[in-house]
Amino acid sequence: MPKPLADQPGSGMHTHLSLFEGDRNAFHEPGAHLEQSKVARHFIAGLLKHAAEITAVTNQFVNSYKRLWGGAEAPSYICWGHNNRSALVRIPMYKPGKGNSSRVEYRAVDSATNPYLAFAVLLAAGLKGIEEGYEMPEGADDDVWELTDAERRALGIEPLPQSLDQAIAVMEKSELVAETLGEHVFDFFLRNKRREWDEYRAQVTPYELKRFLPVL
Repeated sequence: MPKPLADQPGSGMHTHLSLFEGDRNAFHEPGAHLEQSKVARHFIAGLLKHAAEITAVTNQFVNSYKRLWGGAEAPSYICWGHNNRSALVRIPMYKPGKGNSSRVEYRAVDSATNPYLAFAVLLAAGLKGIEEGYEMPEGADDDVWELTDAERRALGIEPLPQSLDQAIAVMEKSELVAETLGEHVFDFFLRNKRREWDEYRAQVTPYELKRFLPVL
């Protein structure tokens, strides 16, 4: 369960990705900024550009959004950072002499995801960035949660979807996800998640009974 306890961190499945050409790590370029190659930068840009539209897949339950928006090292905003654990995409510290370990970490995925679908859309987003030559934006050095809304807007940092309902609405317009999953899976997934959201929003929760019943 992504967020079983309200006052504790959730259960993430931080996912590390590398791309190899034969025995060579295509993400590594000696002497480049953070030792990251142009291919790596395009890949990261693809993850960021398509992050919102793949979120319904990487975070597919109503409870997933309690983790994403509950702080405690779960990413809430679309940005990257070098060893920044508040960023959606993190570039881990480079260790000299270990170029083949160069990688990027996508931190939104949670423990309840379907890995087959999640890995498919992550790779599709990154590879789309390479194919289209997306430019990687400036990185986030600060704790993104501590910034104000105005500061995030000034930096061009957008939020991830804040609920399954929002994530579905973005995903259903995504050509990338539709092409990656195929028409049958894409349509079934959306129908299934809409049904889950409709069931969830019809519930009267213990919070509502405790908060409102005595005073209304």
